[in-house]
Amino acid sequence: MTEAKICGLRTEAAIDAAIAGGARWIGIVHFPPSPRHVDLATATRLADHARGRAIVVVLLVDPDDVTLDAVVATMHPDMIQLHGRETPERVAEIRTRTGLPLIKAVGVATEAEIRSAMHYFKPRVIADLLLFDAKPPPGARMPGGHGILFDWRILSAVPMDTPYLLAGGLTPDNVRECVMRTGAPAVDVSSGVETAPGEKSPELIRGFLRAVKTAMETL
Repeated sequence: MTEAKICGLRTEAAIDAAIAGGARWIGIVHFPPSPRHVDLATATRLADHARGRAIVVVLLVDPDDVTLDAVVATMHPDMIQLHGRETPERVAEIRTRTGLPLIKAVGVATEAEIRSAMHYFKPRVIADLLLFDAKPPPGARMPGGHGILFDWRILSAVPMDTPYLLAGGLTPDNVRECVMRTGAPAVDVSSGVETAPGEKSPELIRGFLRAVKTAMETL
């Protein structure tokens, strides 16, 4: 069964659409350069709105310890998504410091980069989930959310039973094909359900989740 995560949510209406459509995770971005960023007060309000109805994930990029402590103490997320250049050693430190399960996002374009990402699982489990995203274009200020697809065939390098989410350029129009071709255990979308950067469309969210469900019924 393919699960779904809707990331970069900034309103209660978008959260409600995601949860009603069956999203397992809802993602809230706390990274000021992002058009999807919300401050801690807003992040806490949104997390409280979703709590108990979906897994609340906060997305951080290369957070320092002060940021981590503030986010955990204020927002109380269920999981942390690390979307920067965090090394396996730093991810292990964050896991120990926060006591929370982690998603580690990795930009990929080749099978070699897929295999390299396994360092977050071996020789010991450091991240609970990997998120394979398209590598950002040269000079990009953001590590993700660019709406770029990557060649799904490189996922053949993922070892069997590796828990991961597939992101990068997914939309309501192509996610059904993605699920049917890759059999990914989970998919993640942000820009693909927006009408403008940071502006989530409840209608597009519902369409995306319907497409995931339809793909699963077809398989």
